Amino acid sequence: MSNNPNTLGAYLRARRELVTPQQAGIPDVGVRRVPGLRREEVAMLAGISADYYLRLERGRDRNPSVQVLDSIARVLQLDDDHLAYLLSLVVEAPRRHRRRARAETVPAGALKLLDSLAQPAFIEDRYFDVLASNDLARALSPRLAAGSNQLRDMFLDPAEQALYPGWTDYTECFIANLRQAVGTDIDDPRFIDLVGELSLGSPLFRQLWARHEVRGQRGGLIRLDHPQVGGLTLNRERLEISGTEGLMLVVFHPDAGSDDADKLALLASAGLPTSGRRRATRAPAEAG
Repeated sequence: MSNNPNTLGAYLRARRELVTPQQAGIPDVGVRRVPGLRREEVAMLAGISADYYLRLERGRDRNPSVQVLDSIARVLQLDDDHLAYLLSLVVEAPRRHRRRARAETVPAGALKLLDSLAQPAFIEDRYFDVLASNDLARALSPRLAAGSNQLRDMFLDPAEQALYPGWTDYTECFIANLRQAVGTDIDDPRFIDLVGELSLGSPLFRQLWARHEVRGQRGGLIRLDHPQVGGLTLNRERLEISGTEGLMLVVFHPDAGSDDADKLALLASAGLPTSGRRRATRAPAEAG
């Protein structure tokens, strides 16, 4: 048996436990020791043998056909993002032996654009490390300074949680995007360090991480309770920076003519704090 982690089996088991018999359209009979569907129920609904499905979950067979995975995905009610992730777990591809560089380089043009924006904006990598930010972003949250990590702040920092009254609503989206962004590159040292730290420090992170949610993060609304200007509802846009490995320009902007726009303008004119570097010169994991 391979010594590699059984990522396929862990994913199937986690997603199986999230589907109830009622959702699958079968009777709920007998005592269930675990939540969700039994292995033999998944196998029956997918049209494969129970023994074969057991081998998949236990890592004894790591190369099922696409047709088998499609059938299992239908039973587990996986959407397109989750199905794509499932397929990525069995695609034959050479493992990368290089270690990803600790520091990401932000293109000079992206930094110039960041400086020119009149709205709160920052640049993040696939781990939600903040690599660069403008003054108004740091006025919105001091923790958006370069060198911070948004996942760490959201799960472990009470000040960040107070800034986002509905902070728990954002956490699952962060986690699902992290899992999608990292994919099968689970031996990445930065990924290992971050997940390990959050698993030790946050029971909520452990609970959500075990669900194996996979989803790309998209634009949407964020709601804040700012200590200076009060409640704010802003639009959040994430724009991919071309020529980079997953760097995103994130911009928070209000609806034109709204009270939120007035509050943001007031914050911009209130003598902005300049603590924190505008850009990171090394990654947070290596910072002193």
